[in-house]
Amino acid sequence: LTGAQDGSVRMFEWTRPQQLVCFRQAGNARVTRMYFNSQGNKAIHPLQCGVADGEGFLSIWQVNQTTSNPKPYLSWQCHSKTTSDFAFITSSSLVATSGQSNDNRNVCLWDTLVSSGNSLIHAFTCHDHGATVLQYAPKHQLLISGGRKGYICIFDIRQRQILYTFQAHESAVKALALDPSEDYFVTGSAE
Repeated sequence: LTGAQDGSVRMFEWTRPQQLVCFRQAGNARVTRMYFNSQGNKAIHPLQCGVADGEGFLSIWQVNQTTSNPKPYLSWQCHSKTTSDFAFITSSSLVATSGQSNDNRNVCLWDTLVSSGNSLIHAFTCHDHGATVLQYAPKHQLLISGGRKGYICIFDIRQRQILYTFQAHESAVKALALDPSEDYFVTGSAE
């Protein structure tokens, strides 16, 4: 799956030189993040891919489309300025997003099974100037986010509350990684 500054999103297969599908054409907002839903499989749930963009939108497609230019089955404006990252939580029915919104609700939880007007489950007011990255810790049911000012926030998604906030860097947090046992996480910054 590839995404570009011109907003295009294309999917390729290792053994084929041409694209399989063009999910978005050039001329859309720049792509900020893309993921496959790791819970998807061909037998029960179709594999899905999600794309976040610089205008605050998150769009999700089913991968097994037969058309060359499929439409997303879900497209929401999650943040008023930009959606910088997202995570599929417990299959595709729950999605967390990070970004920048005018009201500082910069980390949000969304339910994909309800109408778009009622899909926002919870919004966390955090990260002045926006949240840049997001990591989901499924064993502990935690979200970890990094912000433009170097802060890290840790959220309990069951109780929908911020557990910890601390400054990890002097500049924007650009990367988060979680070890498989969820004992540690690592942050990387713009500096």
